[in-house]
Amino acid sequence: MNLHEYQSKALFADYGIDVPRGQVAFSAEQACAAATALGGDRWVLKAQSHTGGRGKAGGVRVVEGLDSVAAVASELLGMRLVTHQTGPAGLPVSGVLVEEVRPIARELYLSALVDRASARILFIASEQGGMDIEAVAAEQPEAILTCSVDPVVGLQAYQTRDLAFAMNLQGAQVAALGRIMQGLYRLLLDKDLSQVEVNPLIVNEAGQLLALDAKINIDDNALYAHPDLVELRDLSQEDATEAAAREHGLSYVTLDGEIGCMVNGAGLAMATMDMVRLHGGMPANFLDVGGGTTAAKVAEAFKLILADDKVKAVLVNIFGGIVRCDLIAEGVITAVKEVHVAVPVIVRLEGTNAEAGRTMLAESGLAIIAASDLDDAASKAVEAARA
Repeated sequence: MNLHEYQSKALFADYGIDVPRGQVAFSAEQACAAATALGGDRWVLKAQSHTGGRGKAGGVRVVEGLDSVAAVASELLGMRLVTHQTGPAGLPVSGVLVEEVRPIARELYLSALVDRASARILFIASEQGGMDIEAVAAEQPEAILTCSVDPVVGLQAYQTRDLAFAMNLQGAQVAALGRIMQGLYRLLLDKDLSQVEVNPLIVNEAGQLLALDAKINIDDNALYAHPDLVELRDLSQEDATEAAAREHGLSYVTLDGEIGCMVNGAGLAMATMDMVRLHGGMPANFLDVGGGTTAAKVAEAFKLILADDKVKAVLVNIFGGIVRCDLIAEGVITAVKEVHVAVPVIVRLEGTNAEAGRTMLAESGLAIIAASDLDDAASKAVEAARA
């Protein structure tokens, strides 16, 4: 789960990390009121959307005068912001962050994330922050600095100093970076975050460090422990089908293909998608119904797959270990009848009560294509989608 910039900055402030003064607005009138409250005659308006690259896409604008605030806010609000991270459809903008303008002497980069390979929190930094940080990482990997935190002793002062010196910070800036890193470290641990990013972390005209931007990604598996964060979720920024799947306890990821896949178990799901590609097809989704699924959950999964109008065939591949294949068959039959499926359905069942499940499907009177094994199922699904 991601947070908007204004939400992330509110958490930053709670942990002692300096951020520019600003207010979020959901209308042009609110934007003008926010600018008036901040004072001055120049402000930054930032489209609130869960994507990077907003500046290059026209989602960050510096304006002068309240008339310009109203005009730019009206332009940003309601638009779909398209960046290199969103795809051609873009993401909707329903809020605008109005901030004071802070002069920039230097732009730095700083982030902290959970590094699964080392099972530690890893800080990543660079003295070349800003919109082109991806290019810096690709073209000048030596400019990317890292700091791994031992979970037993936590983030140490010498580590923050080493990173500060490597970023060419001096004097009070060294201690300031230490406070920011300690704040990010506590925030990441307290809120069960998977990543937090500051890009850019600026040095202003007075030599002070300030988080000019803020991005937070929360581990979905820990949301049960943070109801306050759940309330910050903006479903308009998420794939509607994936959000609906989550409500039914299903693991679903939308893809660009034409063959809908319904499988139990993430590993088997990946293998099924690989087999579809091997036979020349393209999966329309990743969908894991889980090991202890029910007929009702299978029916809901089927409906989610068929909600994608690109789907030309559905491949159901179930191994009955914990789950019984006859329950899966019942769910498939229920879903096909309820949704009035107009595309071919290929089903491969193996494991507990597999024979009973196959019998139920054969006697259902529905146009369901049976498959003997995974290779056969993938081949038939690709063939059916091309017909």
